[in-house]
Amino acid sequence: MELNGIRVSRETVIRLERFASLFEKWAKTINLVAPSTKADLWQRHIADSAQIFQLAPKPAIWVDLGSGGGFPGIITAIFLAELGDGWVHLVESNQKKASFLRTALMETGGRGSVHPIRIESAGQDIPRCDHISARALADLPTLLAYCSHWMLQAGDVTAFLHKGRDYAAEVANANSRWSFDLVQHESRVEQDSVILEISGLRRKV
Repeated sequence: MELNGIRVSRETVIRLERFASLFEKWAKTINLVAPSTKADLWQRHIADSAQIFQLAPKPAIWVDLGSGGGFPGIITAIFLAELGDGWVHLVESNQKKASFLRTALMETGGRGSVHPIRIESAGQDIPRCDHISARALADLPTLLAYCSHWMLQAGDVTAFLHKGRDYAAEVANANSRWSFDLVQHESRVEQDSVILEISGLRRKV
């Protein structure tokens, strides 16, 4: 099987299929994603989320902010399971969604743990990371404020942030408060969407 044109091992496919089955079961009672997108789970959510790991496909410590229905955090954790190394800290304050995420990790063997806390408090529980991910969470200035706890402490932390068609305006707005290095990756899944790879975050005086 291929995701985004990249070959995925049979072991990982089995884990992803188990996650998809679990997601569909829980989504009947919990609003894990927008109802209009549930029917296109594999392309709209799983393949879209897989792009994050495919941009940094090595063992690493990840912080996934606002993990919600598991995108991209659970998908990253599943890919890390194949490597047998790395970890995803999934931050989700909604207790029902946090329960779903714990179950998903347990049943897929994904490498991660769930932190049922507000993002603003996450730095106390998670002292360091290599990468940060977020999808459909907040505008870029707000995301950079969330990421700043880790990115200002260590200069080599990289954020991978999914953004839609209005991303250019968000980047311009963020530039009024922050300096950063930016690489724009065109989405292989959704037209007009990008993944913003951000590093070297610095607060403007």
